[in-house]
Amino acid sequence: MKQSGLGDALFISGYDLSGDIQSVGNIGGGPAPLDFTAINKSAHERKGGRLDGRMQVTSFFNPGPEADAAHTVLSVLPRTDVTAMYCRGTGLGAPSANLVAKQIGYDGTRADDGAFTFAVEAQSNFYTLEWGRLLTAGKRTDTAATDGDSVDFGTGPTAFGLQAYLHVTAFTGTDVTVKLQESSDNGVGDPWADVVGGTFTAATGVGAQRIQTARDQTVERYLRVVTTGTFTNAVFAVSVIRNDVEVTY
Repeated sequence: MKQSGLGDALFISGYDLSGDIQSVGNIGGGPAPLDFTAINKSAHERKGGRLDGRMQVTSFFNPGPEADAAHTVLSVLPRTDVTAMYCRGTGLGAPSANLVAKQIGYDGTRADDGAFTFAVEAQSNFYTLEWGRLLTAGKRTDTAATDGDSVDFGTGPTAFGLQAYLHVTAFTGTDVTVKLQESSDNGVGDPWADVVGGTFTAATGVGAQRIQTARDQTVERYLRVVTTGTFTNAVFAVSVIRNDVEVTY
């Protein structure tokens, strides 16, 4: 089935590059299949190998002067890791792909009609590509401490922990702490409680973070994002991966 990419979003290390992205190419990852077929087997046998992940995008040439212009962010070609989040739609609970990666390339192509675009790839570093769900409706703006709306993950609880990604795209104030809370029934009879290990480091500006809980931790069916701190404007996006099976890195 073919679907339009209109209404999607892409964040790189806290910068919203959505308005400068022409297209999104290969987004994938997982364990490489290793052939373990022995001579006494009558069919192929495979096991999971090295974890991998990748994102490929094509960006328009936008030299700025905005701080989040694609050329300003991508042309640096940092040697350190970047954190990427691709949102397949920006509704609360929408699918989102997340990756801690090295940026590979910034190759320009000038078409005959004068269009100038750049091909960029992100290749995973240590973690695989992680598909999760948005706990914010795209970018959320808080002007004071706020309890966000919840997302129903459908079943629960699970017993394999979670990973979460935060992108802060704009900030005014001293600091903001973004954390996850959980409930088995959306707070009706089971009060909202902080997820153990589900609090990001207090943010003081634009940036991105990844956190993970214990691998054997119980996570309830409903999750939400709350903020605390001293600030007048915090614009951010959060994606959460609640593991249905054991995950080991």
